Amino acid sequence: MEKKTLIVIGRQFGSGGKLVAEAIGRKLGIPVYDKELISKAAEDSGFSKEIFTKSDEKRNFFSIFSLSSLLSSGRFGPGGDNYVGDNEIFKIQSKVITDIAEAGSAVFVGRCADYLLRDKGRLSVFVTAPEQDCVARVMERTGLSKGEAAELIKKKNRSREAYYNFFSFGDWGVAANYDLCIDSSILGIEGTADAIIRFGKEGGKI
Repeated sequence: MEKKTLIVIGRQFGSGGKLVAEAIGRKLGIPVYDKELISKAAEDSGFSKEIFTKSDEKRNFFSIFSLSSLLSSGRFGPGGDNYVGDNEIFKIQSKVITDIAEAGSAVFVGRCADYLLRDKGRLSVFVTAPEQDCVARVMERTGLSKGEAAELIKKKNRSREAYYNFFSFGDWGVAANYDLCIDSSILGIEGTADAIIRFGKEGGKI
């Protein structure tokens, strides 16, 4: 039986973590799941994609969504007392992640997948980069000024940290929580992907 490969990429905003994940998927010939998880979760649950997009890697402590206003498929009948909050959204998306992992090899980007797949032999990686590199990448991608990009990075990282720490009971970005932490600025996107693959193969996880 062919060995199943499960790789989870956590990342600082602007570090190029998603690009690294895509490079790994391309090199190994396995699918990469990032925003695709949102669409899959919406499709599987019958909820509107909007409900998952608004809650994506965010911990909205005081927000709930009315099912009657956000249902997309009609699988759940409208009900004035029916609401879905972050916990329910997380459970639905978590099932999508575990189902995909059961089906075959995959690379997952964020969304607490390292925690959800902790008992499935996954390789857990956290991608980081110096602040100036993250700022430059975000500026190039968004057209924001240096100051605006720096603020956006802080906001996104705070949001990811709060989301991860709440649902995984762990510490986002803390080295002890991952098999490997790597600075993408040293080897670049392709080189970082190669290093992760090499590390995974030597460790018996790929």
